[in-house]
Amino acid sequence: MSNPLQEKAYAALSTLGTAFKRVDNSPAASMEDCIAIGEKLGCEVVKNIFLCNRQQTTFYLFITRGSKPFSTKDFGKALQISRVSFAPSDKLMEMMGAEHGAATVFCLLMDPEHKVRYIIDKDVLDNLDFIGCPDGTLTSYMKIPTDHLLKIAELSGHSPTIIEV
Repeated sequence: MSNPLQEKAYAALSTLGTAFKRVDNSPAASMEDCIAIGEKLGCEVVKNIFLCNRQQTTFYLFITRGSKPFSTKDFGKALQISRVSFAPSDKLMEMMGAEHGAATVFCLLMDPEHKVRYIIDKDVLDNLDFIGCPDGTLTSYMKIPTDHLLKIAELSGHSPTIIEV
């Protein structure tokens, strides 16, 4: 394994008894890169967005459809909070163990103190049977059952908030 996040990701899949498909690729950091990866996996690669408030005191990991435009205004409105912005890359690494572009549901396993709120777009849960996501690196993506977004949250002790945006 190449980093602690990736090690925790595969350990969680083993603990949960999750069957998954994995593809290795050249570094992918944009949703455009992920379209081809999703085709190889046979599912949509979701967006995993790490956000924070202006003071960088409240953080969010938001999972939404890769094909869906993202608006910080709509996200804030759905949670009834002030506007948010993308969290700095150094905070993503420090708090979640991921480099820019490699945020994933498995980042929750790196947050034992629950400093990050886990937010899921209802559209993902309602309309996708499987999702594609990074394994904690930019060079390996996996296909997992969508309901594992909730199982990984439970395993990590996070309570997800489901929103419609």
